[in-house]
Amino acid sequence: MTGSAEGAERAPGRLAALLIDASAEAISAAGGHAGGVYLRCSTPGLLRLAVLEGLPGPLFRPWWRVHVDRPFPVADAYRLGVEVALPNATETMRRYPQFAAGLPFPFGSVHVPVAGSSSVFGVLTVLLPAASDGTELLPVRERVTRLAEELGVALEKLADQDASAVSWEGGPLCLRPPAGRPPSGQLGRFTWDPVTGVLAADERLNVVLGMAEAEAHSTAEAFADAVAPADAVRILAALREAAGGRPPALPLYVRSADGALRLVEVWGPYDDSARSRSTNVRGVVVDPGPGAVADAAADLLPDGVLCLDRLGTVVYANPHAARLLRRPRTELLGRALWEGVPWLNQPTLEDHLRGALLSPDPVHFHVRRPSAHGRERATQSMAGDWLALSVYPGPDILTCTIRLGHRVADSPSGVPEAHGTPATTGAPSLAPLYRPIVLAIALTEAVTARQVSAVVMRELLPAFGGRRLAIYLLQERHLYLAWETGFPKGFLAPFDGVGLDERLPGVETLTSGRPLFFDSMQDLSDAYPGIALDATEGARAFLPLIASGRPVGSCILGFDRPRSFSTEERTVLTAMAGLIAHAMEKAQRYENEAALARGLQQALLPRRLSQHPLMETAGRYLPGTQGMEVGGDWYDVVAAGDGLALVIGDVQGHGVQAAATMGQLRSAVRAFALGDRPPDEVMSGTNHLLIDLDAGLFASCCYIRLDPRTGLAQAAVAGHPRPLLRRPDGRTHVVDLPGGVVLGVDPQATYPVAELRMEPGAVLALYTDGLVERPGMDIDDGISALRVALAKAGAPGARPGGRSLAGVADRLTATARHMADRPDDIALLLATRRTTPPRPS
Repeated sequence: MTGSAEGAERAPGRLAALLIDASAEAISAAGGHAGGVYLRCSTPGLLRLAVLEGLPGPLFRPWWRVHVDRPFPVADAYRLGVEVALPNATETMRRYPQFAAGLPFPFGSVHVPVAGSSSVFGVLTVLLPAASDGTELLPVRERVTRLAEELGVALEKLADQDASAVSWEGGPLCLRPPAGRPPSGQLGRFTWDPVTGVLAADERLNVVLGMAEAEAHSTAEAFADAVAPADAVRILAALREAAGGRPPALPLYVRSADGALRLVEVWGPYDDSARSRSTNVRGVVVDPGPGAVADAAADLLPDGVLCLDRLGTVVYANPHAARLLRRPRTELLGRALWEGVPWLNQPTLEDHLRGALLSPDPVHFHVRRPSAHGRERATQSMAGDWLALSVYPGPDILTCTIRLGHRVADSPSGVPEAHGTPATTGAPSLAPLYRPIVLAIALTEAVTARQVSAVVMRELLPAFGGRRLAIYLLQERHLYLAWETGFPKGFLAPFDGVGLDERLPGVETLTSGRPLFFDSMQDLSDAYPGIALDATEGARAFLPLIASGRPVGSCILGFDRPRSFSTEERTVLTAMAGLIAHAMEKAQRYENEAALARGLQQALLPRRLSQHPLMETAGRYLPGTQGMEVGGDWYDVVAAGDGLALVIGDVQGHGVQAAATMGQLRSAVRAFALGDRPPDEVMSGTNHLLIDLDAGLFASCCYIRLDPRTGLAQAAVAGHPRPLLRRPDGRTHVVDLPGGVVLGVDPQATYPVAELRMEPGAVLALYTDGLVERPGMDIDDGISALRVALAKAGAPGARPGGRSLAGVADRLTATARHMADRPDDIALLLATRRTTPPRPS
């Protein structure tokens, strides 16, 4: 865990000020304890956390970046443009299980899109105490929505000046939340004019600093010396950054001349019409006083006591806490806990602190304290090596008690105890449990090896601080590289296709079924002399991917720095490797089945369409890009007496069964059409066939029997989108046809027949819903967009060099063809009527 304000150095001051103000006001208006703003960035489809107030940024690093297609509330609010309100953990788990499993604590949340008149910039998020139901959040939703609207208007003005200005790169600004109550010590305010150099302090600050009234107007240098002589340079640097339009710096913890702790915060000027046009820098100095916070905490719990603010900074530590942590108090105060006590820099502590920050209940846990004489051995379990910690949440301060403890590894509940007091009182951490749960939930949505690998990269690496990942899959006793990220380009190439007889850790972890952990690259080199190493000195974990006793492959995790793996981490990583193995095995089965289904479907789709001298037709089919990548959409043109039958249909579902059912229906419709049966009989006969097949599927269909000489057509529809007709003059409309229910549901269903007429040069478009339906968009809007596109496409052959009907079909499917994430397959059939037969070529 490391502190971060990565985005601060690159963030324009105006943008940062707007985001900070909005999140602070939203937290206050909602009565919440934390909040922030996600903003779009230069990477398409990615949101970055720009501002985080009330929570330590390093503890929430896995949520700094959110892909807009993830099943997360922030992603839905941005992608769909709707507010998402989650009153409690139960509702969060029901609607967003991945998000709830990652933060399994009792809190509510509100997520509101921040939008301008034509685009969405980001999402305003507030975390607040859990409510019983959604009605309790109605006032909060109204207030946060109003603030999001105001922020959207301000960001749009900023974007009008520079479109790239409303974008965020890097990490978030991590800030203290609005104070829930006045500080227990003394507080004074000041204003500094960087133009004149004059610094004015109020009377309370004069009291805090012990300044005489004659010194009330001073310089920044004199002020910094009065506040903290040893830290004057840091204070002056913060003042200059604020004057330069930088966002507010993180709070400065400094020491007065007599060693007392002081807090300094500064804010830069605003430059918009709604605020003061002054260039002044404003700030406060807080002097907690001699033990103001500490006395209250020590009165509550007599053992070692630490007090942390909501950014994880130690604001008080009693002498006993310093002795137990084996750190001088001077190295604790003013630092983040995990920086002041480096051996606490571990994922387990992160999980417990997250629980304390997001839950109203105290959290109890144990940590192993390193030996006083160096790094502890994994087998050490001497009394006194364990510390029992309890963290008690508060609106502004977390109080942590520390005592010597022992861990009972074989206790019936598996829960540690300290001094005979069961640790089950309060809330034990769920971290060892929820990491595999998060991965398992995310893997349920991954059906290809590439999707599984992407989930592992997204969910596993951030949880353990990893930076490199490689996944190898077993094929014919060789390991082939299926996915890599973070390794130097080409570094893994020599290991691609290695046999199972090679002495390599990635091979031996699979053949032995035993995970291998190396605290550093030196340890790896000692175990495997001569193995190729990359430039880092970090740790490595090699995990076997074994599903139901069958070897699938191996997974390699890489870290930038040396680190040890606790027994708990090794257990969790081994369990997660099992989940990955099962997902990979399932993905391989899916991909084999998908290949079979694609081959079956290609064989069933028409290779050529029936032709007529007075008609031109063109068809297009695009498979989906999710899941099995194959469905039951089909189209056909069949000779029917002296005319043509235009057919399009869509079988529910995807995979081999949908493709096979589509083939049977296509054959049935084709047979009825060749017999020149009326459209209603074609629909009824196909309906009965699908019911008799008992496939458990239903299908939609549109059947049009057209006389090319007269342009007269008869049509029947079974639950299918209505066709579009583009007239020769360019007017385009949805053909109003009566319809019946989908095929395969009701054996008594009837399908009324309607007539329409096609003029020469008109274009008739039949399509499946995959072309007009998108998540979060009404299908009627999609049909309207297709109608406009068809109108603009032009009448084929209407003028020399005019677009062919095939060209029109390509243009109507161009957008869908280039979509990386196409959830459904698409079929399109176009037909146009000629006045004269085409000339022989």
